[in-house]
Amino acid sequence: MKQLSVLQDPVYKQPESYSGYERFWFKFMNDKRDLPFIHLLTWIHISVIPLGLSLFIPGILPGMWWWAVYAVWFFIGHIKLRGPFGLMLHNITHRRLFKKKHDWLNKYLIWFVCPFFGHTPETYFVHHVGMHHEENNMDDDTSSTLAYQRDSVRDFIKYYLNFIFLGFKETFMYLVNKKKKKYYMRLTYGEGAFFALSIGMCFVNLQAALWVLIIPFLLSRLVMMLGNWTQHAFVDPNDPENMYRNCYTCINTSYNKKCWNDGYHLMHHLRPGAHYTEMPALFVKEKDMLVKEKSLVFEGIHYLHLFYFLMTKRYDKIADNLVNINNTFSSREEAIDVLKQRTAKFYNRRAA
Repeated sequence: MKQLSVLQDPVYKQPESYSGYERFWFKFMNDKRDLPFIHLLTWIHISVIPLGLSLFIPGILPGMWWWAVYAVWFFIGHIKLRGPFGLMLHNITHRRLFKKKHDWLNKYLIWFVCPFFGHTPETYFVHHVGMHHEENNMDDDTSSTLAYQRDSVRDFIKYYLNFIFLGFKETFMYLVNKKKKKYYMRLTYGEGAFFALSIGMCFVNLQAALWVLIIPFLLSRLVMMLGNWTQHAFVDPNDPENMYRNCYTCINTSYNKKCWNDGYHLMHHLRPGAHYTEMPALFVKEKDMLVKEKSLVFEGIHYLHLFYFLMTKRYDKIADNLVNINNTFSSREEAIDVLKQRTAKFYNRRAA
């Protein structure tokens, strides 16, 4: 186990000056702290989008040239930029990037840019804000992890397949039962439009429709479910609705620099509207509660590491990276027992 180190994750620092390009965007943006998102979107618009569109033009890229361009497109969009884009989407879901009077830009991102990354329009917002944050991984949450053994490969496959085949239906019915018409209509329009687009593009270029739209869609859902599975892998069965015990925190990891402090998942559930640069300060303020509630904090690793350690049942590796703030855990053995207890499947008593 580790002792708590000085936090090195991103916080906001006012630049000494801005370029003319940056100042141009300020009149459209809600928050200057989101300027890195503009830079990310700029790179997407000069690489991912034009390359992706070129793959659909019949005859322009014959034979192996098509696959060469596709390899470049996939590497940039789905290896280098998938994480930053996905977590930017998460941030702008809670905090609009552009001002209300320029809301067409927000809609443009959701309806035009998102499909290049396998995200169906509106679905992320509806699922995440309209359902997940309302239910906080409890039984009514259609992506809840509680009923699965969170260190089981077999259970993760079941979890993923359930979301692929039943995720829309279950989320739709949740929203109908909660009488959230605005949400389930947006969900229906977004999913319907994406699949209509995919089917229509099959008649234009079947190969491109499969590899640029459909396969990235499946990959996107896999990545999102892997993330949610791991972020809510450790849940105290004796107090599952306690957010300190059904979320955790990853600090001082390169992932936080690349993906906008996404490791501070507990802080995000406690303060969904907080800006990502505020997360380290919120963590410091919550330190006493983290100790009191035996909330889990990991240093130097992120969700992919934890997913791998869970699937291989390497609780020793997880314990090696657990931060033992103010001796929260009396011993390594106690920490491992807590980790194992919190990955066991169960049903929330309140909902039973």
